[in-house]
Amino acid sequence: MTGERPIGEDDLQAFVDGRLPSARFEAIKVYLADQPSLAEQVEREIELRDALRARLAFKAQEPVPSRLRVANILASRRRAPMVRPAVAAAIAWLAIGGVLGGFGGVWWASASRGQDEMANAAGTAIAAHRIYVSERLHPVEVAADQEAHLVQWLSRRVGKPLVAPNLNPQGYRLIGGRLLPAGNEAAALFMYENAAGGRLTLYTRSGGSEPHTAFRFETQDGVSAFSWIDNGLSYVVTAKVDRGELLPIAETIYKQFEATNDAAKSRS
Repeated sequence: MTGERPIGEDDLQAFVDGRLPSARFEAIKVYLADQPSLAEQVEREIELRDALRARLAFKAQEPVPSRLRVANILASRRRAPMVRPAVAAAIAWLAIGGVLGGFGGVWWASASRGQDEMANAAGTAIAAHRIYVSERLHPVEVAADQEAHLVQWLSRRVGKPLVAPNLNPQGYRLIGGRLLPAGNEAAALFMYENAAGGRLTLYTRSGGSEPHTAFRFETQDGVSAFSWIDNGLSYVVTAKVDRGELLPIAETIYKQFEATNDAAKSRS
């Protein structure tokens, strides 16, 4: 690979999305062959990408709204010159037909509005994480020995059925949770702890105009967070660990909530 530029996050992102020219694609396959842990992570992200694309396929089948059709935009432009926002909106809508990728930041999103909502939820969740994980005497309002009451209480306040995911196989036990403000509404914060005393939080609140979004990853001063929207709830899982360690935990939480939602639908 002498003479080629180093492989970076953008290359891995494009590899996951299948957007690389064949020569570069093969070069990254060779690179990953020497990086088994990274290759495993990439494979998980490709599998999750495929699952998310399948779930978001309905978006690509929706007709373009009349206000965003090029002919209508051009007609509006003749009437009023300031139509740049409309053109930008049309481009954004057309982009939904493909699924956007991301390896070091945003993965695949159905709309920029969903990204804004996730970014807002992630910022709030990271701030709450920083405040409460350092508490030793009162990290939670309701302890894990009252889990049934905790889940029922938070579900009622958030307005959606919640669960406290079982993260014991990932080495984290539930220690409890608390209620948090989310503007004029409520949010729930579940807290977990591992054998070394490291803490992880799951923040969730009602909201999100998109029915589903893909994972969004970010870090702030060593604190990592994955956020997503699903079934009218925003989720953020946060811990002071690296991306590779947090990803399978986020996937586990996602799958457990999916199972709960599927069970609720089958009963209705």
